[in-house]
Amino acid sequence: MNGKTVFFQKARPVWETGKEKELNITLAFFAKCPRCKSAKLVVTGSSYYNIYVNGVFLAVGPARAAHGYYRVDELPLRLDREWNEIKIVVMGYACNSFYHTDEPSFLTAEIISENGVIAYTEPKENFFQASEWVGKVRKVQRYSFQRPFVEVYDFTKEQYRSVSLSETPEKKYLPRGVFYGEYETEPAVNVIQKGSFSISEKQQYYNDRSIADIGPKLKGFPREELTVFSTTEAQKLDPVISERGMLPAEEVYLGPNEFATFDMGKNLTGLIGFELESAVENEIYLVFDEILQGEEINFTRLTAANVILLKCAPGKMAFLSVEPYTFKYLRVYCRGVGCVIRGLHLRRIGAPMVRKRLNSDHAKLCAIFDAAVETYRQNTFDIYMDCPSRERAGWLCDSFFTSRVERVLTGKSEVERNFLENYILPDDFKCLPKGMLPMCYPADHYDGVFIPNWAMWFVVELGEYMERTGDSELVASAKEKVYALLGYFRRFENEYGLLEKLESWVFLEWSKSNDLVQDVNFPSNMLYAKMKRVISELYEDTALAEEVARMQSVIRKMSYTSDGFFCDNAYRKDGKLILSGEYTESCQYYAFHTGTATPAEYPELWNRLVHDFGRDRRETQKWKNVHFANAFIGNYLRMDLLAMYGSREDVLKNIEDYFYYMAEKTGTLWENDGDYASCNHGFASHVAYWFDRFGMIEDC
Repeated sequence: MNGKTVFFQKARPVWETGKEKELNITLAFFAKCPRCKSAKLVVTGSSYYNIYVNGVFLAVGPARAAHGYYRVDELPLRLDREWNEIKIVVMGYACNSFYHTDEPSFLTAEIISENGVIAYTEPKENFFQASEWVGKVRKVQRYSFQRPFVEVYDFTKEQYRSVSLSETPEKKYLPRGVFYGEYETEPAVNVIQKGSFSISEKQQYYNDRSIADIGPKLKGFPREELTVFSTTEAQKLDPVISERGMLPAEEVYLGPNEFATFDMGKNLTGLIGFELESAVENEIYLVFDEILQGEEINFTRLTAANVILLKCAPGKMAFLSVEPYTFKYLRVYCRGVGCVIRGLHLRRIGAPMVRKRLNSDHAKLCAIFDAAVETYRQNTFDIYMDCPSRERAGWLCDSFFTSRVERVLTGKSEVERNFLENYILPDDFKCLPKGMLPMCYPADHYDGVFIPNWAMWFVVELGEYMERTGDSELVASAKEKVYALLGYFRRFENEYGLLEKLESWVFLEWSKSNDLVQDVNFPSNMLYAKMKRVISELYEDTALAEEVARMQSVIRKMSYTSDGFFCDNAYRKDGKLILSGEYTESCQYYAFHTGTATPAEYPELWNRLVHDFGRDRRETQKWKNVHFANAFIGNYLRMDLLAMYGSREDVLKNIEDYFYYMAEKTGTLWENDGDYASCNHGFASHVAYWFDRFGMIEDC
């Protein structure tokens, strides 16, 4: 965390005068530079940018950072023409989301050659000229509750409007800290459908919270201000498939009001690109998703607006979306007299290629490993993300699992360091109680919602990070945050030393467990005890270690019953704690994973978990009094326990049972055990960690 390094020699942070806090302003900065033997671009900004050199895509950035901090990219430039154009397109969202922090927009950039600084941002625009990209429509709907705005373009009008710049307040800069993208292109594999469409009004249109709840706590444009309502316009289309097959995808002719559905071969994440040629104006609708429902693309399945609209002028044009999206299937509708689509592709945004393979002749396990690698790559870029689609958010708990995978696949923990550092840097977090950490970050939670359990996972991950890296400097810098978090939880400790009536969104997993979180939730307390143990080890706090022993003893005495299971929760009645009598599968896994229970202490329960529980229990109907676990995190804790205690064959069988159908369908691993949510979730790459425990991964 170096605050003293000088990153810019001459550049100043700038933005359009008076517009740095306005929603969804897109500015394009242009610089002309002569031929150079060597040159680099040093750049950062808010919220997000795309960079082009002589019309060729170079990179996106910056790597995300905590409030008030900005990570700096240093990108080599190839300036081999007599005069070279550098273009930086900056999306100033100035909007709260789970994806970016809500901070004033700006750009700081300078180009350095062998002769020194040859171009830099400053208010007089002597080197970088700025224009608002008015062809990118500003007043559009949010992409989702968690992400800012959709993309809508009008290429039939003048694209740029000159603006005047002003210098913005001084910034705190940080090194990027992580790898740069490789941005490989992935062409569409086939066209699998062609057809025509009509247009009709519908009785009901998509209206989720990202549309209905716009206001002070969720920034965006009210529906009455929208220039275009993307999801509504796309829902008016009534497709009729007339041709099915495995058709060539490189060049596709679309006649009047026709469409084609492209298959990418597997779920992928990146920028959407293609070339378009038309003799007249056309409107192009792009809709996409990770799966087909029947034969259709449900572009709001994820409670996200998987729609891009383009109004195209006559002639030829090349298009590349500014934001990354996740899909296996993409449909192009041509509303007009017809056009030709060439070279439809995706430009990857994510981690570099992984040169590892599974040393196994088991085809299904190899497919699962490949899907785990894909899932890791698409969810790991500047930070770990829960999913690369709906949210692109840096969630705690998810990160605990993905961080293990980074180490296995790369031998490094550089993304993890950035991820943890982002939580450590701020003095406090707006809208959250003192001491509490955000459930995902960098982000803004103006509704005040947080997950207390996820903050505990921050500490647990910090402990593993120390074991992986020996980075005592970062761990020491986290001490104040860690003890402030402990201080927050102290307020909820009851006469038994257990947490009671935790606030906000108490989250265990997507199952019955989440209905049993009050008044005293034992899985939460099991995790709290583990958090205390990690703190005691990191900071040599012997008093805290003694608390852990007492706390775990209390949990065992109160929660474990004559039924042979740990009960999930207890509630207050007449001043006394009464067990609910409810048991969940995940509660048993929490007990063992946190060290509250061990196989030696509870051999009968352990034997049940190993042999009676798992994916096939719905068929066997064993232990009907115990509610089923879901994928996250119950099933992951289960398999992690089996791996910890050496049950290789059980783990591999569970991996095959839980994950092969995912790998087969999308080539990625999913958020839940069905395809009703994200089909590409970072924590699911943890499968690779289990393979590694059994020595099954090798270099290739």
